[in-house]
Amino acid sequence: MNRFIVFLGMYFISMSFLWSQEEAQWRGPSRNGNYPETGLQRIWHEAGPNLLWHFDELGPGHASAAVAGDRIYTAGVVNGIGHLFCFSMDGKVIWNVPYGEEWMESWPGVRSTPLVSDGKVYQLSGFGKLVCRKADDGAFIWSMDVTKDFDGRNIKWGYTENLAFDGSKIFCTVGGTKNNVVALDKNTGKLIWSAKGFGEASAYCSPAIIRLSNKTILVTQTENHIMGLDAATGTLLWSHEQTNKYSVHANTPLYFDGMLFCSSGYGQGGVMLQLSPDGSSVKELWRNISMDNRMGGYVLVNGRLYGSDDSGKAWYCLDWKTGKELGSSQVTGRGTIITADGMLYCYSDKGELALVLPGNDGLTRVSSFKIPYGADQHWAHPVIAKGKLFVRHGTSLMVYDIKK
Repeated sequence: MNRFIVFLGMYFISMSFLWSQEEAQWRGPSRNGNYPETGLQRIWHEAGPNLLWHFDELGPGHASAAVAGDRIYTAGVVNGIGHLFCFSMDGKVIWNVPYGEEWMESWPGVRSTPLVSDGKVYQLSGFGKLVCRKADDGAFIWSMDVTKDFDGRNIKWGYTENLAFDGSKIFCTVGGTKNNVVALDKNTGKLIWSAKGFGEASAYCSPAIIRLSNKTILVTQTENHIMGLDAATGTLLWSHEQTNKYSVHANTPLYFDGMLFCSSGYGQGGVMLQLSPDGSSVKELWRNISMDNRMGGYVLVNGRLYGSDDSGKAWYCLDWKTGKELGSSQVTGRGTIITADGMLYCYSDKGELALVLPGNDGLTRVSSFKIPYGADQHWAHPVIAKGKLFVRHGTSLMVYDIKK
């Protein structure tokens, strides 16, 4: 009996360790807005899915939730100071620790979603402070200020990068003329490499990671360029010009099967690049100005690209290979998009969340509801994990049951 109790104790300790090692990052496991959940509801009640709980004291911001194991991480602002929050699955605050001054000028509040990896949680402030803490209890591990430790230059609306990682490296576009993009050791914060790029300011872009057979590529956007960097060394492999009038390129590039899509708002639209087999070069395949999404993302489902335009006129369906517009619909106002289990989740910047069926020639709205809590901008991207839908609206985090 005693041996059995010891065995159970060791089992639960090991399971807790495994849970703590789960990773969570911006826009899902592959950073492409596609969440691998199944068995989800195909239609909602008029009032929306069942609201399990909500927390209304996050302070301003549009950081999404990061769900790792049985923990939920996000960030907010309390009296001008950024705070990392860790919740249990039933909504209890496990810990809440400050990480430094946060952006409280135009569009005040926390900008970046926590990254959780190898039992650590990472957060970047709007002023460029990057902090690493233990995921289990929030204990401090390391921090740095990218404007002081490198020659980083902040931008009009503050650093707004959802950090990416590869193995032991974490990446940040600090926007310096010398240290433009840096790779840091995840455990210590020490510099592994620095890339000069074009010496341009960062452009609110959260990078993508492309894994080929011969190399891993970090893809990001600065003021006027899309750049592909060797993730191991920081070597600039290729670049492609992409501009708009405000130098805002706030979407994460989307890669699939040798093709890379990047979209910028303000009328610039999207461009599709063909990546060479060895990842050393790109060429432009097509452009489409209809789906000029600014910061709400886009998703690929069954060879079709879905997302809203910047003006709020419509949500579009494009052929991935040709860029041809296959259909459009006003399923809700312009906003963010994710996908799971064959459905689209479209979250309007007016506060409506729509469940949408993607088709080969358009989008069909199935259900929708108004987000009931929170304040200010509806800019945070929804998250799906553990059969639940996590929605951040400014000061509030809401968690819905969407399992069948």
